[in-house]
Amino acid sequence: MVTRRLAGLLLRAAARRWPAELRADLVREWHAELHVLAGRGERWRMLRFAASLATSRAGAPVVDRAVPHRRLRRTAGVLLLAPPACVAVVVLAAVVMRLAFSALDIRVTWATAVQMPFWSGLTAGAGALLALLVTRAARRTLRTGPLATALGVVLPVALTVTAVLAALAGRGEQGLPGTVPGLLLWLALLVPALWGAGILARRGRTRLAWAVGILGALVAADAAVVLAVVSAIPAAPVAPVADGLPADTVDRVSAPLWLFTCWTDSSLGLPRPTAWERFLVTDRVLVEPVFYLACTPYAVAYAVAAARPAPATEPVPEPVPSPA
Repeated sequence: MVTRRLAGLLLRAAARRWPAELRADLVREWHAELHVLAGRGERWRMLRFAASLATSRAGAPVVDRAVPHRRLRRTAGVLLLAPPACVAVVVLAAVVMRLAFSALDIRVTWATAVQMPFWSGLTAGAGALLALLVTRAARRTLRTGPLATALGVVLPVALTVTAVLAALAGRGEQGLPGTVPGLLLWLALLVPALWGAGILARRGRTRLAWAVGILGALVAADAAVVLAVVSAIPAAPVAPVADGLPADTVDRVSAPLWLFTCWTDSSLGLPRPTAWERFLVTDRVLVEPVFYLACTPYAVAYAVAAARPAPATEPVPEPVPSPA
């Protein structure tokens, strides 16, 4: 077998770089590993194993080079699959909400009032479950700096948002350009929020990291909703409204509450926003706030989990020469 012979040549080259008293034991272990890999038919891994030994520094602990590659693949898988999972969460929660509304609409009078809270609650619960899965996976991913982690979380989200907007634009959806500024602002503000959470988590202040991450993500989502509404709906006029009809305007005094208005379809017991203003706000930004709600738990969870200090590993004992 050509692969086996080439691996053997690489092992002999690696053995010559070690002290003579250690070569016999090391070569015996290496050939045993090659035998196992050859029996499994893993020719490429066999060559990679032999090449890593031939190129590694003599006297250093022998590390399986496949481990970093597995961590890299796992990191890419988590970061690339989580944003589409958030989109799926929003869609599935909307379908369940519609089915529940159809069943309740003919039986109770408050079915319409619970649509948005029900949709938001389902999304938040599924988002929390996704965050739990991401937290477990993040323990086996590559550990990088807090800024690199924040960018690694946000960029796949931006890619997913771009793909979804492009798909909707191909179906002739109207009003999509108006959603772009708010989404861009949300992504831009989410980076420093996750960055700060990662810095605190790296220092071992996990609870504060969670608080900073969640609060920063809420501020980012709130600012994105405010920008989307302000850019599309004019402010309430000072003069009285003609004919006693409500104008298509929203008073800016309630701007900090618009995100929670979209999630709950209520004014939280405050005079503003009014029922008509709530209708205008939710009509303008209906899906984006729920998407922010789906992404926030997983994004903060990964930023915190990936930045936490790695558990201490026991030192690898150095090879001891066998007695003569």
